[in-house]
Amino acid sequence: MYRTHNCGELRIADVNKEVTLSGWAASIRDKGGLLWIDLRDRYGITQLLMDENYTAKEIFDTARSVGREFVLQATGTVVERESKSNKIPTGDIEIKVSSLKILNASKTPPFTIVDETDGGDDLRMKYRYLDLRRNAVQKNLIFRSNLAVETRKYLAGQGFIEVETPNLIKSTPEGARDFVVPSRMNKGQFYALPQSPHTFKQILMVAGFDKYFQIVKCFRDEDLRADRQPEFTQIDCEMSFVHQEDILNTFEGLTKYLFQQALGITLADFPRMTYDEAMRKYGSDKPDLRFGMAFVDLKSPADAEFGSGVDVVPTGFPVFDSAETVVAICAPGCAEYSRKQIDELTEWVKRPQIGAKGLVYVRIEADGTPKSSVDKFYTPDQLKVWAEKCEAKPGDMLFILCGEDEKTRKQLSELRLELGNRLGLRKGDDFKPLWVVDFPLLEWDEEENRFFAMHHPFTSPKPEDIPKMDSDDRATLKSMRADAYDLVLNGVEIGGGSIRIHDRDLQARNFRLLGFTPEEAEAQFGFLLGAFEYGAPPHGGIAFGFDRLNAVMNGANSIRDFIAFPKNNQGRDMMIDAPDTIKLKQLEELGIRIVPQD
Repeated sequence: MYRTHNCGELRIADVNKEVTLSGWAASIRDKGGLLWIDLRDRYGITQLLMDENYTAKEIFDTARSVGREFVLQATGTVVERESKSNKIPTGDIEIKVSSLKILNASKTPPFTIVDETDGGDDLRMKYRYLDLRRNAVQKNLIFRSNLAVETRKYLAGQGFIEVETPNLIKSTPEGARDFVVPSRMNKGQFYALPQSPHTFKQILMVAGFDKYFQIVKCFRDEDLRADRQPEFTQIDCEMSFVHQEDILNTFEGLTKYLFQQALGITLADFPRMTYDEAMRKYGSDKPDLRFGMAFVDLKSPADAEFGSGVDVVPTGFPVFDSAETVVAICAPGCAEYSRKQIDELTEWVKRPQIGAKGLVYVRIEADGTPKSSVDKFYTPDQLKVWAEKCEAKPGDMLFILCGEDEKTRKQLSELRLELGNRLGLRKGDDFKPLWVVDFPLLEWDEEENRFFAMHHPFTSPKPEDIPKMDSDDRATLKSMRADAYDLVLNGVEIGGGSIRIHDRDLQARNFRLLGFTPEEAEAQFGFLLGAFEYGAPPHGGIAFGFDRLNAVMNGANSIRDFIAFPKNNQGRDMMIDAPDTIKLKQLEELGIRIVPQD
């Protein structure tokens, strides 16, 4: 028997027990006559004690040959520690060693295996098997495992059936780029790895599996960032004979259940906001509601659906006069910002990633007097009107951007989030979920000169907007709303879905709007269109980003922390050095010829 107990379970009640532990040497402290080894496994750390007054010389000699990360087996008696530690659960006891075996030696690790390690990202990814020994990383993966188990429990309890769908499918033209896989038996033809199991889950609804789910790997060949990986995991779900309300209630229930089971947190009912309202008030379809700073229109566009519709910006400042919109946020307590801090924020919004041309501010002094960067264009009374509309208090600061409406709101959204970070308002342990509903069905691409589906080609338009599909007017088509919804948590899109089209004729009409010829639609999706002719039920669903959900629930910025073997920002696996070249013989078998580049 390698062990009678793990390294995290012994307590003061176990004193005088004979035990055997196995694990890795996390640290060694040799004080001459006394020697301690911290023995670690995934359950915790237990201190081993060797004392020259009673420990055999051969055990002492063995212990002195031990290096960090040696694999050890130790047998001994549990005793009470003289110098207790409140930093670990086993800190009241230690093991008086009577036998010590080296099960395997180790090279000196390239970085320290502790929570606050000295290893950089690339080094830790190269030696991921060592990085995975760190308690912080193991804790994340254990959390992920538990969350998957609880997800299955909840969905099974709601009558869902888990069905696996294929990983070798056909390439589709919409969405991100596919990873493609050449076929040896069908030379010149390729599979694609699924960006999602979407069409298959619709087929399952046609087949009569009215509640489907799958915790599934998906693949997208796209540029990477903290919340993206080329392969990622979804909680993928579909339901038949449902309206939007049924889906929102079911998966709001799942989210509340997971928070309760995994974190012991009870979430209140989720608020809802239309896409148009989210863009108007926050410049984003995934607003972070952990803090305020909703946008205030000082000069509304002519077609504004929200806001007072009354401009409070008199003419006189040419930059504002020529702008389509002038919009402000009120930053609480920022009147104390120095000129240096304001200049730094101004340069921040002028970066190419944001693209603003400048930043106007209005400081509300302690006595309520407004002081601004545009004082020479506006009177104090006029500035007070701005402050009143923004509900600014003494000590607050207004930050104002202007320009083209959509672009300006996106710029101000970035500034709002940055101020939320700087003011400590985006707390990782504060959770504010939100349903964003009524997304546009289509979005226009100027470069391609055509419409694309905002979600995907199978999203159903709202029934009252279906007649607009026959219009040739671009504005009318852009105004079409979809039965689509996103679950947003702390400014991160956690899940998204829609009611699907289940009628072949309606699906064909939607394909036409997206620029598909009937032949192209048949070639790409004929199997789905054909299935719709055999009694497809009304259906809809949602997919949760499982990696993102884990990260947000733990207040983490990167999903890589919750993936056992992630890729780096160049899409490389540093540990196994992939992607890599393959042998010429393999290429020949696949019918692939490499053409030299000039």
